[in-house]
Amino acid sequence: MPRISLIAAVLLAANVAFAQAPEPPVAAEPPSATVMVPVVGKVFGAGSVQWRTDVDLINNLGRPVKVMLSLPTAPDPEDAWIFFELPAGATQRFTDVIASFNMDRALSPLMVKTLNSKQPIRVNATVYAVKLDEPGTPIHPEPIAVAYADAFYPLRALYGLSFSDAFRTNIGLANLGENPALFTIALQRVSGRNIAVTQLTVPPGTLWHTSIQALFPLITKGDDFSLLIETGSRATYVYGSVIENATNNARFIEPAIATNMQSASTSQ
Repeated sequence: MPRISLIAAVLLAANVAFAQAPEPPVAAEPPSATVMVPVVGKVFGAGSVQWRTDVDLINNLGRPVKVMLSLPTAPDPEDAWIFFELPAGATQRFTDVIASFNMDRALSPLMVKTLNSKQPIRVNATVYAVKLDEPGTPIHPEPIAVAYADAFYPLRALYGLSFSDAFRTNIGLANLGENPALFTIALQRVSGRNIAVTQLTVPPGTLWHTSIQALFPLITKGDDFSLLIETGSRATYVYGSVIENATNNARFIEPAIATNMQSASTSQ
């Protein structure tokens, strides 16, 4: 066989063997578990106070684990992370957790990721106000309900909202996805009967936190209102907080699956 034909035959055989060879196995992602604190912050509020958040991380898994904290809607989210090892049975407390990220002011969900484990560590969070003239005196710390699983549901509700001379209500809409999220929001006093409806698009990687009056400026005051919130975007979370004006005592409102299963835009 001529030399050039022999070389061609060898190359052809090598190509066929390469094409028939099985693909190398893809390395599996190591197990991990994520807990979300819906909102942590260090921001100024009405009544000359500053709102802060404390977070406790408890390793109840019986073995040491590595933990990563991140703030996905912080101004520079790629730099907003903390990584450390938590021994078995240990508790790590972050007093004023935003300051632990070397930030003077921020508002964001907090993601607590337990690495190399399918089970998460336990997470406790509290929010409180501090009077600026009495910085060592927190006002009535209030627990924040954390999410240990995917909290998405197309129709969620916030119950027991008030906005009056005695109380004010703030609403949070978080979009942790990569695309804009459209929210349809209905204000109700009686289930199934809308008083007002509005729509809001939240950009990706954004926490939108504001007063309920900003959503519904024509509604001046009232107690025991509800918000019916509808969105098709999965990577979203909603919450509310009702604050007593005289004392700055806060009550965190976690979302519930709406008892009225109609669309927020069509319920009457």
